[in-house]
Amino acid sequence: MTIADPRAFILANTRLTPTPHAPEIALWVADEVTPLWRLTEEELGEMGLPPPFWAFAWAGGQGLARWLLDHPEESAGRAVVDFAAGSGLVGIAATKAGARQVLAADIDPFCGAAVALNAEANGVEIAFTADDLLEAPPPPVELIVAGDVFYEQPMADRVLAWLQQARAAGTRVLVGDPGRAYVPKAGLTLLAEYEVPTTRELEDLAVKRTRVWALD
Repeated sequence: MTIADPRAFILANTRLTPTPHAPEIALWVADEVTPLWRLTEEELGEMGLPPPFWAFAWAGGQGLARWLLDHPEESAGRAVVDFAAGSGLVGIAATKAGARQVLAADIDPFCGAAVALNAEANGVEIAFTADDLLEAPPPPVELIVAGDVFYEQPMADRVLAWLQQARAAGTRVLVGDPGRAYVPKAGLTLLAEYEVPTTRELEDLAVKRTRVWALD
């Protein structure tokens, strides 16, 4: 899927805003969901697309970002993959906390530009891949972070199996989740719980109780 100028599209339809639960990080985000969603479909010439995940600071990602900023030992000196990165928020937090290198991965066609713009706005460098990482074994890195990945069952099952494979290979895996329906009921250790501001356009509540977990 080809986009004429995703960087220009993002700059024209979002604004640079501090992240509510991690104000050290500013992101190019949309003020309203529906107008941007429609514009995205027009830009790509396709209807029925999922929401523009890259244009919002989702609660799970905010929780993970807060954890990484407050616990730099999690990522300092490590190679990190920010899986289903969206805006790149969690990868930016890992970089700010001293990660040796960060790879943001997402298959959304706008995410590469969004991650680049957000990294630039925060004075960090992050690599990006649009490859579907689930199609191959997990990369041999020291830390994988994944925010808000358990909202849809078929995808949640695939992601969990892949993350468990990474954990079995010795990679530390951290998950941020605001109580999504398909978050695993076992095999996780609770690290933190936050009250994270979000938007009623995206969520059922203006503040979501968000948990950060480590995969056992």
